[in-house]
Amino acid sequence: MATQICPNCKEDSFNWHIDNENSKLTIWGCSHCYYQAFEDESKMTKCENCKKLNKNYMSDSVKKFWWCNNCNSIEIINV
Repeated sequence: MATQICPNCKEDSFNWHIDNENSKLTIWGCSHCYYQAFEDESKMTKCENCKKLNKNYMSDSVKKFWWCNNCNSIEIINV
């Protein structure tokens, strides 16, 4: 499986796995900075920047944000 650019450290070391208990929850982790975020796949949408269906609804321990795994754009969500 190919790695992605980490939204935290910007290194090409962000990878995912599916939560065994909740199949709609994908857990992303960075092997470089050890950042962890959770993706809700039911909220995936089209990215305004690259026009691909790769904009993911993500959350970590501090914030919620949209992240495109195609163009690596990030949009923080004010909660």
